[in-house]
Amino acid sequence: MNKLVIGTRGSKLALWQANHIKSLIESTHHIDVELKIIKTTGDKILDTPLAKIGGKGLFVKEIEEELLNKNVDIAVHSMKDVPVELPDGLEVGVFPVREEPYDAFLSVKYNSLDELPDGAVIGTSSLRRKIQLMRKYPHLVIKDLRGNVDTRIRKLTEGQYDAIILAKAGLKRLGLLEHVKQTIDDTLMIPAVCQGTLGIEYREDDQDVQKVIGFLNHEETVFRTKAERAFLKRLEGGCQVPLGCIANLVGDRLILKGFLANLDGSKYIYEEIEGDKTDAVKLGLKLAKNILGQGGKEIIKEIYE
Repeated sequence: MNKLVIGTRGSKLALWQANHIKSLIESTHHIDVELKIIKTTGDKILDTPLAKIGGKGLFVKEIEEELLNKNVDIAVHSMKDVPVELPDGLEVGVFPVREEPYDAFLSVKYNSLDELPDGAVIGTSSLRRKIQLMRKYPHLVIKDLRGNVDTRIRKLTEGQYDAIILAKAGLKRLGLLEHVKQTIDDTLMIPAVCQGTLGIEYREDDQDVQKVIGFLNHEETVFRTKAERAFLKRLEGGCQVPLGCIANLVGDRLILKGFLANLDGSKYIYEEIEGDKTDAVKLGLKLAKNILGQGGKEIIKEIYE
């Protein structure tokens, strides 16, 4: 194999991620790697919260079509955008080292969530973040925030928001930590499933490609990803469902924290479990089962009805 084509979205962050994988492959193998930019549904709809658009795979569907049509060899995704059910013939099985999974608090005037005064306007388009903010900081006004990372930061610096919440991983990758005043760890806010994790998707029958990219797989990230994805799959969560999960590895033990809520936050179920890392999938399923057994089934039914 002397050439490999990566399918990617055209956003700055997606291009950073694709170029990062490109450079790792090129420095390990004597292979030319090129990028093919593909516009996805999620890139075209910029004025509506993703939860209202519905559907899964808004940022991956068109890229997967190019993979199946053999126009690209691999795709580099943010795993939090990837549905748990993949098209026949495709697999996401390589996970490079995970970046920091937490959310970040950005503000020009304030240093932390606790500093925000009554009526302060905070921007996020994530239902997961909204619910957790509403529960802990009911005095804040939460407004939708869409657009790429640069656009969101510009809206903050123009004064449209007193603060905004973004994933810290993307900010670190793009070198945009200037306005980050606080890292919101999982004691304050449970992250999105697989936040900060990259996944490489490829055709199941393409052995040559799998040999080339196998070196990128990072064992700790694999265990954490398997647990979080199993949790998501069992809860059938799309972007219309406020939920979060984080798996942390301490020695050989995986510690999982997860929550599920209804759309106004009046019902909120939180659970935490731990077990051996080799039981990652079982642990993710068990955490979801515990939440479903405490009223989670009714919450999901209510949301999808």
